[in-house]
Amino acid sequence: MTKVEVSFKHLPTTAISDATGGHTNLRSDIKPLADHFKIAGRAITVRLPDGENGAVLEAIRAANKGDILVIDAKGNRNRAVAGDFVISLAKGIGVQGFVVDGVIRDIAAIRELDFPVFSLGTTVAAGNKNGGGQVNVPIAIGGVTVQPGDYIIGDVDGVLVVPQEDAEHIVVAAEAKVEKDEVRAQEAHSKGKESILAYLDKVLAK
Repeated sequence: MTKVEVSFKHLPTTAISDATGGHTNLRSDIKPLADHFKIAGRAITVRLPDGENGAVLEAIRAANKGDILVIDAKGNRNRAVAGDFVISLAKGIGVQGFVVDGVIRDIAAIRELDFPVFSLGTTVAAGNKNGGGQVNVPIAIGGVTVQPGDYIIGDVDGVLVVPQEDAEHIVVAAEAKVEKDEVRAQEAHSKGKESILAYLDKVLAK
């Protein structure tokens, strides 16, 4: 894991979102299967035809340890892009997680694997494997464009994208935001109610 990835892993998505201006936040309906899931790594992008999932296996084959599969499934909620067997293959390769503009299946078994998946939900139906998908091409997922190699960060609050060329200065800005918030909280609560009221007066006067 690179220094930038380690930094993103320890930063809340809320601080990173503030640092980016919120322009690369995925839609809020793409949610983690479990609240404790946290991901931060490089994107392996997958573009799937509607109802297909064959290219997911190709993406797993192309992935490096710590990569995150970011799957444009066109928002299809009827057919899964993966189940527990495919997820187990990805975990075995060292893939860090899946972010899916679509659904998965075998949710109980995937939770037992403790593998981070962020998706629109689940279904019982398997995807088709008629071909036609693409790996490591520009995609749009959750209303945001993702290039191969961009940074993907996700936690219980949501998922966002940081373009790889912006990563270092976004880390600096997000760390500064966290520090500022900590100082603000300490100041606001240091003297109890009077301090809180003074802080509220200061904010409301702006």
